[in-house]
Amino acid sequence: MMKFFIMLIFMIPLCFKKNMFWLVQMILFLMMFMFMNLTINNVVYCNLSYMMGCDMLSFGLILLSIWICTLMIMASEKLYKYEYYLKFFLLNMIFLLIMLYLTFSMMNLFMFYMFFEGSLIPTLMLIMGWGVSPGRIQAGLYLLFYTLFVSLPLLMGIFYIFNEMNCIMIYFMKFYNFNLYFLYLSMILAFLVKMPMYFVHLWLPKAHVEAPVSGSMILAGIMLKLGGYGLLRVLIFMQNISLKLNFIWVIISLIGGFYISLKCLCQVDMKSLIAYSSVAHMSLVIGGIMTMNYWGFMGSYLLMIGHGLCSSGLFCLANINYERLNSRSLFLNSGMMNFMPSLSMWWFLLLSAAMAAPPCLNLMGEISLINSLVSWSWLSMVMLMLISFFSAGYSLYLYSFSQHGKYSLSLYSFYTSVSREYLLLMLHWLPLNILILKIDYFMIWF
Repeated sequence: MMKFFIMLIFMIPLCFKKNMFWLVQMILFLMMFMFMNLTINNVVYCNLSYMMGCDMLSFGLILLSIWICTLMIMASEKLYKYEYYLKFFLLNMIFLLIMLYLTFSMMNLFMFYMFFEGSLIPTLMLIMGWGVSPGRIQAGLYLLFYTLFVSLPLLMGIFYIFNEMNCIMIYFMKFYNFNLYFLYLSMILAFLVKMPMYFVHLWLPKAHVEAPVSGSMILAGIMLKLGGYGLLRVLIFMQNISLKLNFIWVIISLIGGFYISLKCLCQVDMKSLIAYSSVAHMSLVIGGIMTMNYWGFMGSYLLMIGHGLCSSGLFCLANINYERLNSRSLFLNSGMMNFMPSLSMWWFLLLSAAMAAPPCLNLMGEISLINSLVSWSWLSMVMLMLISFFSAGYSLYLYSFSQHGKYSLSLYSFYTSVSREYLLLMLHWLPLNILILKIDYFMIWF
């Protein structure tokens, strides 16, 4: 695990040289394929080095992180064109990838906390530095304070565990079982805000709308997954109390997911709609993890990876439209099939993935989550039906509104998509649909 970290560190000087924008991207692609060929033991931590290790859960999420960061560079061609603080952008992105890589590969709970919070800094810089409207300052502060408010209790919880056990290696935690209310709350709230759970989700739509395309991609692709990853790691050593209290979070997330799905149908801003749909998807993930059963854990892991690729691709599509029209409003973005018919196909493919149509990872993830929630309580079936129905509803609403209908008469000069954008969308869509062939890797690793 250390070798890839060193590789990332040595990429930092490249950011300061001239004309290195695409080279950095190519090196990240290379790193991606090198990492993909690691031999991973499904059951235990392997590739151990200096408090770092990798099991199946870390492996998938690190792979996703490197992939999304590579595609972020590809999507940010506008910065390259206008040379808008290009070197600092690359530096910021490498720093962000280092933080994410360390977060997912740390076996020490305290170090995990440190990098978990550290990944906030480059994200904040992305939103505040490369965002477009003045509202980005407020969005950045929302993101910062929502996350910081619950991160201190998490730190206190980790210190308490260290005091009790004299060890905070995640691997050894499975032999312990804490049964304390305050510890349970302090350990889990930080991850619920990061997911984000309904009630503490307000920072997410704001951050997405104000962020540049790269910021939106990393927020949707990886940042929300940090919360799920943390929950999967932490709930292992708090099983007794989880079985007592988890019903609260399941109820909140199911009702919240339904309400957010309705709210998606009221949105007029494309980015805002995609951001709210992320909250609806993540509410299912929270529900699945909180049922504490095998199907829930598998399904949440699958849906996290599927949603990371799918949501990131949708933000790329919204950005392609924004670069042409300088507006994200659905009223101005209607009838786009007249101008960019081939892009219309990509809208269809990615939105059908968002509503979990076969053969994409999201379908398998949602089937597993529905299985886990219905086995937990058959009453949850009502909410699950509503969430599934409305998730198809807002996906169709976004597609039909943006592609069909009369186009705005204010459009007067236009250029259609370029090959870089098609490649970018292809690299989101292909893994999402090809990985279903290797579903056994995702489903059988306990």
